[in-house]
Amino acid sequence: MAAPSLSIPLTTRAPLLRLLLRRRGLAHSASPPKLPVCSAPPRHRRGALFLGPGGAGERQRSGVGSRTMSASIYSTKVDAESAMTTNGRDVELLPFVNDKHGGVIIEMTTPMDPQLFSASLKSLLSKWREQGIRGVWIKLPISLANLIQSAVEEGFWYHHAEETYLMLAYWLPNTPHTLPVNATHRVGVGAFVMNDKREVLVVQEKSGVLKGLGIWKFPTGVVEPGEDINIGVVREVKEETGVDAEFVEVLAFRQSHKAYFEKSDLFFVCILRPLSFDITKQESEIEDAQWMPVEEFAAQPFVQQHELVKYILEVGLAKADKEYTGFSPISIKSAFSPKQSLFYMNRR
Repeated sequence: MAAPSLSIPLTTRAPLLRLLLRRRGLAHSASPPKLPVCSAPPRHRRGALFLGPGGAGERQRSGVGSRTMSASIYSTKVDAESAMTTNGRDVELLPFVNDKHGGVIIEMTTPMDPQLFSASLKSLLSKWREQGIRGVWIKLPISLANLIQSAVEEGFWYHHAEETYLMLAYWLPNTPHTLPVNATHRVGVGAFVMNDKREVLVVQEKSGVLKGLGIWKFPTGVVEPGEDINIGVVREVKEETGVDAEFVEVLAFRQSHKAYFEKSDLFFVCILRPLSFDITKQESEIEDAQWMPVEEFAAQPFVQQHELVKYILEVGLAKADKEYTGFSPISIKSAFSPKQSLFYMNRR
């Protein structure tokens, strides 16, 4: 018989072995059989907290995999040989990392019995409360959704969700929490594109509130995660109309609230210079697309009644006639991150 793996502490493995023996009719007493001893050195488990007496070192680690978490976090290293029981109960080790704001993030990746998860979580919260930890996060992949109830019963609340995971939060001190809220805004873009004939690029949509109304509008869309405004608006124009265009400036922006899923909305109006003129409409979303004389576009009752569209037209024409200057991007670095970002400013 091969020596048992050291990846599970002996104190956790012994009850499991007794259960297997009883099922096979080989155990007649509460005393477990002696386990073979392996001379291999104990293995270290990264990012796990040992629930019992003893210390734990820290090791620097790169990001968490969540856009809302800080990239400057640390994991804790524990010797598997030190694993013990808490209050006479066997407990599992939960993987976690420390963030730079005095909190911790439990990152579950492998299946776990909900009762063992609950017991381990209780012990962790008690220990962290004594240590002065404040915010606690649990990142649960969708495959471990069966652990949600255990976390909620301990007082965790939903913070945000993505396609593959749910993030829950908990505040240990008896004070109002200061955890950052979930993302509050969606970012949209609208494109003012005009050729040398003073024709603007316009579309009719196949879905939404304007479906079937015969209304011509400017190409619009939503910036994708991690996409810059100047890139997103060029992409949207290309997808909807097939026209290649060059970003020039952000002309203006609008902020509105209680829009999609009760979130706020930032809408950036951009002017683009066309590089091609042949139109190939997006079949899935666009009913029709064309170059339309600006006077004809402005004469639509919809344009006259919709203040946002009127202002987009006004500021776009002012820019085309060199009577207005918008905001162009400048690539900058931050003192807190090596990543480049864009600063939009009026160069005049």
